[in-house]
Formats: sequence, C-alpha cells, structure tokens
Amino acid sequence: MDRTKTEAVTQFTIEDDVNIPDSKPDVNALNLEKGELVIDEIKPGTDSVNVRGYLSYVVLYHTLEEGSSLVVTEGKLPFDEKVNLRDVVPSDSVSVEGEVEDLTVNMINSRKLNIQSLVTLTAKVEELYDEEAPTAVHGEEKAEYRRMPLEIAQIAICKNDIFRLKEEITLPSNYPNIFQILWDTVSLGDVEFKAMEEKITLSGDIHVFLLYEGEGEEHPVRSFETTIPFSGALECHGCREGMLPDIRYRLGQKELAVRPDFDGEERSIALELVLDFVIRIYEEEKLEIISDIYGVSNEITTVTHKADLRRLLAKVTGKTKVTDHIHMKVGNVLQLLHSEGTVTPEQQTVVENGILLQGSLTVKIMYITGEDDAPYGCAQAQIPYKYTLEVPDIAPEDTDTVHAEVEQLQVTMLDGEEMDVKAVLCFSTVVFKSVPVELISQVSVAPLDTGKMSNLPGMVVYMVKDGDNLWNIGKKYYAPVDTLRRLNGLETDELKAGQKLLIVKGS
Repeated sequence: MDRTKTEAVTQFTIEDDVNIPDSKPDVNALNLEKGELVIDEIKPGTDSVNVRGYLSYVVLYHTLEEGSSLVVTEGKLPFDEKVNLRDVVPSDSVSVEGEVEDLTVNMINSRKLNIQSLVTLTAKVEELYDEEAPTAVHGEEKAEYRRMPLEIAQIAICKNDIFRLKEEITLPSNYPNIFQILWDTVSLGDVEFKAMEEKITLSGDIHVFLLYEGEGEEHPVRSFETTIPFSGALECHGCREGMLPDIRYRLGQKELAVRPDFDGEERSIALELVLDFVIRIYEEEKLEIISDIYGVSNEITTVTHKADLRRLLAKVTGKTKVTDHIHMKVGNVLQLLHSEGTVTPEQQTVVENGILLQGSLTVKIMYITGEDDAPYGCAQAQIPYKYTLEVPDIAPEDTDTVHAEVEQLQVTMLDGEEMDVKAVLCFSTVVFKSVPVELISQVSVAPLDTGKMSNLPGMVVYMVKDGDNLWNIGKKYYAPVDTLRRLNGLETDELKAGQKLLIVKGS
C-alpha cells in the first residue's frame, strides 16, 4: 500500500522592485509576463521543512526607442520559506511542489518594475508499507474459520521518471525568417497513459506559440502557433497490460532554439522538452482472507487491527464549456496576436455521485492596436467555472486530487472593444474506494477452559434471535458450522428470528 504520512500547504508572497538592465531600452508599456517557481533545496527538520528556490520571471514590454519595438527582460527572485509539516523528521523524504498562483508586474517608471507573486507550496511525505492479511489456516488444531472476499487495488510500481521529447518545427513559406524570438509558450494537452508489458505508452499534443521579429529593415513582428502530436514509451519493469496507471506530469526543462533550414535560412525551431513524471501503477486483485476463527476442541483467541484498504472506484474524465465576453479598456483593437488560459482550482467538494469543482479560468490576450505610441496591448480576465465530475457511489473519504487543464481556447473579436471567449476545460482523476476492515494479526491457541465447558449443556434447543447467524451460534457453543447445518437439516445459512436449532455438545 501507499499512503501520505503528512501533508501541508502554505501560501506566501514574493515581491521586489527590479531595475531594467542597462543594455535594455526604456519601458513604455507592459504587455505579457510569466513566472515559474524553481525549487533548489528541500531540507526536512522536526515538524517543519525549509524550502529554498527562486521565482524565474519573464516580462515582455513595448519601447519607443529606436530598434526593436518589443523587448524581453527576465530575472530571478529568491525565496527561503519554512513550511510547518507535522510529524516530519529529518530522515524523511519530502516532496515539494510549487505553483505560481498569481503574477503581477507594475511599472514604477521607465527603468524600474515592481513584481509581485502569490506562491503556493505543497509539501508531503509519502511512504510505502505492507498490510498483512491471513489467507489460510494450517495446523492440527480443530478450528472453524470463515473467509471474506476482497477486491483491492495494491500498488505495484512507485517511482519518479523523466521523458525527453525532441521536435523540429519549420515555419510555413508565407512567414518571414526569424530574426529573434520575443516570446514563447509551450504546453501539453490530451496526455494519455497506458500500461503495457514492461513499459508505459504515452501520447498527447504539444501546443507551441511563438512571437518573433522577422528579418528585414523594420523587423516585422509575427506570431505563429502550431500543435504537434507526440507519442512514446517509458521503460517500466514489472508493468503489465491491464494495470491501472495513475501518473502526474509536469513540464520541466525546456529548450527552444532557432536553427538554419536546408537552405541556410533561419526558419527552423528545435524544441526539446523534459517531462517530469510521478508514477503510481496499481494492480487490482481479488482474494479471500480469513476474517474470523474459533476453536472446537481448544480455545483460539485472535488479535485484530483496523486497516484501510482500497479498491478502484472510478477512473473518470469530464469536460465543461466556459464562455464570456471581455470588454477592452482601450478601443481600436486591430488584430489578436495571442491568447492563453490557465485553470485555477479553488474548491473541491464531494456531493452525491460526484465531485463539485469550482475555480476560475484566467485568460490573457495580446493584441495589436491602432495607436502609434502603444501599438501592442494586453487584456486579462478571470472567468469562473462550476462543474460536477460524475463519480457514482463516491464518499467524502474517497476523494483524490483532480487534474484540470484547458483543452480548447478560442478568442474572437466582436468589435474593436469586445472579445468573445470560448473554452473547454478537461478534468480527470482516479478515485479509490476506502475499504475499512478488521484484519487478524495474531492467533493464540490454548486448552479449553474445563469450567467453562462443563457449564455448557450437553444438548440444547436454541431459539434464534434477530441478528443471529450460524457462525456466531457455533462460536458460542464450540460447535462446527457444518455440524449445526447437518443436525438441523439446513440447506442454507439463512436463519429467521424464532427458529429453533438443536445443538449437541461435542458433536
């Protein structure tokens, strides 16, 4: 089994004023920004963990100085945060995930920017453990035992891994050669995994957006978008077809470089991606365990403990549409350059036969205006969503983290001041049903208590009460269940209140 020993979530703000490098021109207007949290060090202590790293930011802005009209500046803001993590000890292996929830860049003056970011850190300690359950009884002692069928999901493979993707992108013939890339956005979509013999196959799409300056005296600004399907396989020892993969992924290292094509022109883009995977693969198994035991010719006592086993409840995906209109603060929008969206989950609640998901879709739009002093503009809007992911028979203790992503995003101009936004959000999760059971951990055998046995009648007619069954009656009188069934001519184990049973001592 696998379990989370301890987990904690904390939020904090990273803020600083940064200067524009001397080599960069003055800022006239801000256009786009993006940030990524990089964790360098995780140092667990007692009931806390120290996390060190930095916020890597990139800002695209417009300048009025001669030369490039759009300029990129970037930098790093360090952080050192203590996360209170109950029950953690220095020897624990702690994993920490960081998310940039919000990034705001404001212009103080033409040479200085203020950068603020709300960051969420999720620290957890996960561990593997064995849960032992008896499946058979061996020995000379005469004993009665009963079995209980179980359908459980046990973890078969638990590891982290990476996968490298390499793609070559060539610009269409009607696009100018690349002088320099100003902005890029790379994301994944429709990623699917399948367990096969000794490997995991994966497939999906890579969405690429480029904003670049073309070759020429005026360095025209062009945007280019494309979607590249990919597929591959990860070696995975012990994996078999039919197993259930529960795999989380994130886009790690990214390298994007312009290269000459066969004619020596700067029209090819080499893309290299590293995907980081947290791999959990489960195997469903049907088995029977010994749930109870009692002696007939001796005294058998058991020690039990509570265990929380799991079985697969559902592997589900769901989609919902989100639509809204965005009113622009400035008019005269001539052309849309780029739009991108990110999903921010805010609340996850178990309801009847489903998981209620609430959050927001943040949409960023870059466009061209008709203004000479500010030819580029950027708009941002948050669109709320509310969606129930259907999971029949789910209970509050069965929930798992729901993965959310933007599957489609379409932004169209209605007029020079208003835009129409349409998006499809995709949600997916694997839900395990909690199976609480009492497991026998120890069995002890002793001679029968003669005093106790002498008090039992040699023969008795027992009147069945509500809640009685052959097992409990046999356990009370040290009588085998088969004997009770034979003496009373029972074809089934069903009993009714008021029914009379003959019990013979020593039979």
